[in-house]
Amino acid sequence: MRMISVIGTGYVGLVTGTCLADMGNTVTCIDIDEEKIAKLQRGECPIYEPGLSDLLARNIEAERLTFTTDYAEGLRDAEIIFIAVNTPTTPDGSADMRFVRAAAQSIAEHLDHDAIIVNKSTMPVGSGDLVTEIIRAHLAHPDVQFAVVSNPEFLAQGTAVADFQRPDRIVLGSTDRDAASRVAELYLPLRAPIMMTDLYTAEMIKYASNAFLATKISFINEMARICERLGADIKEVAAGMSYDHRIGKYHLEAGVGFGGSCFGKDVTALAHMASEAGLHPQMLTAVLEINHDQRMAIVEKVATLLGSLRGATIGVLGLAFKPNTDDMRDAPAIDIIHALTAQGALVQAYDPVARETGRAAIGDYHVTYCADAYAAATGADALIIVTHWNEFKALSPAKLKDLMRRPIIVDGRNIYQPEAMMKAGFIYRGVGRGGAALNDEASASVAPAKARPAMQARALRKPVDRPYARPKS
Repeated sequence: MRMISVIGTGYVGLVTGTCLADMGNTVTCIDIDEEKIAKLQRGECPIYEPGLSDLLARNIEAERLTFTTDYAEGLRDAEIIFIAVNTPTTPDGSADMRFVRAAAQSIAEHLDHDAIIVNKSTMPVGSGDLVTEIIRAHLAHPDVQFAVVSNPEFLAQGTAVADFQRPDRIVLGSTDRDAASRVAELYLPLRAPIMMTDLYTAEMIKYASNAFLATKISFINEMARICERLGADIKEVAAGMSYDHRIGKYHLEAGVGFGGSCFGKDVTALAHMASEAGLHPQMLTAVLEINHDQRMAIVEKVATLLGSLRGATIGVLGLAFKPNTDDMRDAPAIDIIHALTAQGALVQAYDPVARETGRAAIGDYHVTYCADAYAAATGADALIIVTHWNEFKALSPAKLKDLMRRPIIVDGRNIYQPEAMMKAGFIYRGVGRGGAALNDEASASVAPAKARPAMQARALRKPVDRPYARPKS
């Protein structure tokens, strides 16, 4: 078993450190955030991630996992040092490498023995060279030998522990084959495919993977917009597509678009790298534009049904960018709620675990944070489903209808069956449910006909007489 240090205790660092400790290694996690480290030293998990709290407690008790703010203490005897700090997006779209630079310099200033440095954070192509140069320039002990290995993470919030323990693959890149092999030994108990390549290729694999997954989401949302115009049902379209083994079923769920700390940031950073290299990343730019437009399309559906948002009370179910996490980074709910309140609506929001992180990200202007889903629906003129938490699927339609002022649901995640909701008396709009969810007669009593574009063409199955255009945000 190895002596390991992990720098950074965010999602990637904390999951990586805890899971490596659970595999029998001795792990010390380092972070400059004193409050977070104090909490971890008490055994308190600072993030919501299924399975992580129990894993954390078990390995702290077994004395395989410790936490510190002291680099000298944290790096003592470490054979392998993981850099797992944040790399947020800068205003120009590039990855902010300040924390990586600081971590690399701190390693150099405190490292007094040979070690392998592993770039675990998602870093731009060429970051392995950057970390090597920084460490070499600041080594307090020039006789120390080190090598840098890129080992990108493929952890998704909500399933991060399972993703680490049962990975699809392990990617390792380095100019030092022996160093990469030693890191590979850490992962042998996981019995996953291990791919070794050069530094640049390993770094690019992560960006290409996330960009492709984001593209699938934006593609299916683009198809959903077309389905709405032509009267088709995107749920059935996606199901029909998924039987093709070349396409598969994953990331083909139309909705409010992707969010979180990875897809948007990584696609933006990759587009920036391409532009810097003199290329024109047309598809990457379109992926981001479609994703943004999808959020605003949800707001437009509500505004169309109500005629105006000014003075309306809108219930919002779900704040976190996905279920099983309290992560609000680039959560669609942020843009949706801000757009609603900017047009004069009052919002009643609920999320099972992201109430506090949601409040910190969104603020209190015209927003009330409710204790449960029914409270968010009480007195609402419309209800928007933003995050597909399982508990929302089990809500009583009859109770929701009794509590709401007007029976309107805009289902941004397609968690309900349109026919069932309309039978329960709701005016229902999903995403791309053109063939199944249009209740024109009921809608006419809520909003003027002019606010319902292109519905007349639905049943005719003939081309619409105007080109498709994204809504103005």
